[in-house]
Amino acid sequence: MAAVLHLLLIALLLSTVTGQEVESSSKFPLVISTWPFLEAVRAGWKAINDGLSSIDAVVEGCSACEVLRCDGTVGPGGSPDENSETTIDALIMNGATMEVGAVAAMRYVKDGIKAARLVMLHTEHTMLAGDQASAFAISMGLPGPSNLSSTESMEKWAKWKENQCQPNFRKNVVPINSCGPYHLRKDVNLDQKTCLVEDKIKSSNVNLHNHDTISMAIFDKSGHIAVGTSTNGASFKIPGRVGDGPIAGSSSYADDEVGACGATGDGDIMMRFLPCYQVVESMRLGMEPRIAAKDAISRIARKYPKFIGAIFAVDKNGVHAGACYGWTFQYSVRSPTMDDVEVITVYP
Repeated sequence: MAAVLHLLLIALLLSTVTGQEVESSSKFPLVISTWPFLEAVRAGWKAINDGLSSIDAVVEGCSACEVLRCDGTVGPGGSPDENSETTIDALIMNGATMEVGAVAAMRYVKDGIKAARLVMLHTEHTMLAGDQASAFAISMGLPGPSNLSSTESMEKWAKWKENQCQPNFRKNVVPINSCGPYHLRKDVNLDQKTCLVEDKIKSSNVNLHNHDTISMAIFDKSGHIAVGTSTNGASFKIPGRVGDGPIAGSSSYADDEVGACGATGDGDIMMRFLPCYQVVESMRLGMEPRIAAKDAISRIARKYPKFIGAIFAVDKNGVHAGACYGWTFQYSVRSPTMDDVEVITVYP
């Protein structure tokens, strides 16, 4: 009884986050993805209907987005870091076995989701990072080393440099010139002509157009779930930065016994809360997907009222919902009752 009352109380408190729930009359297969990444969902749908496993279908769907460079924030050729490089974060998770494969801050290899699958299938590890992740992926047959920059990403970086490297993700440091090198305040002669980078609760340079993720969940015809994410991270990030994309429970999470979740937004904030793990565990305790998604987003918003982010949640019966904060969110769905991918809009 106490647990039921607790869930009801949480539902009453969720007044600052909008959610939307959609019933699924014909369950599976089912493909759901963040944002209107229609071609990615179509690729995942074709794969699962052609008899591929949910894991392989997720790879097909996310790979399509990497090739298309969805929104410039997935795959190679987007989101340059401070040094102008593009790096890749990706994750894949098997909801039947709870196995996870991930790569983080991976350079020189453009196939993030395929590299993540290789980590899951051919190692006892969960995540490989940096140049060693690149070396592993190449050793296992993926193309590389490749230049992950593009004309667009280099032009974007050049304009950022012209703007004195603003905005950026530094705080509580002083640059010797507009673009660094940066030093702790106590290490700098403040008589020099310097610009103080102040402490920030939330970076103002994270928005829909420069920081995004494809997070995809696919149920096969038997209801087995896989999830995957791929992103090239935040524009002008500090080199070496790893976002929420390769973190199980943050960008995505799946459990055949319960359901799945995908997330997108300010990863540096969201990864501190593991929102997708929270969603799946809330559904395990009996929450509807809509309430579980709103609860997870609200937990973050209470601590960081300026953050932006969104979640989709789907239970083991195929009921799905979304919740968002700070921006309008859209997610894409394809089920057996649909002629094509449908896009669902969730308002903040």
